[in-house]
Amino acid sequence: MRILGIDPGLATMGWGLIEGQSNKAVFIGCGVIITTPDTPFPRRLAEIDQAVSDLINLYKPDEIVFEQLFFAKNVTTAFTVGAARGVAVARCARYTEHLYEYTPMQIKQAVVGYGKAQKMQVQQMIKLLLNLPVHPTPDDAADAVAAALTHYNAGRFGRNHLMK
Repeated sequence: MRILGIDPGLATMGWGLIEGQSNKAVFIGCGVIITTPDTPFPRRLAEIDQAVSDLINLYKPDEIVFEQLFFAKNVTTAFTVGAARGVAVARCARYTEHLYEYTPMQIKQAVVGYGKAQKMQVQQMIKLLLNLPVHPTPDDAADAVAAALTHYNAGRFGRNHLMK
């Protein structure tokens, strides 16, 4: 089973892909989709749509996992990142109904064992759990790998996180 994790963002959207093989998760790849602030907003959304489509066509994931958005203060950022997430979700929904989401706290809890873990702790655990020589970079890509790993480790309980 191939699981694509997505960490939503407008300027930087992380993605990470793992595959379940013989009862273990195997790292396939990760990266980021980048849009620039000098590009008009609608064009940035179109670039995200195309890039997510390209990822799906290249890797053909069985399930796709999103990190839920969490914002405490900046409403403007929340709207633009929400729009970027919406474009990615819509593109993925055209491909499959197997779309899942986890909160940042659930991901940290699943990967590190502590829901308020620091980013570096999450990255180090990803490195250890996937037997990588270095942790995935940049941070957005590592977050996406963590989301995919969370869903893989959830097993049959992952169905509880199906997007509604």
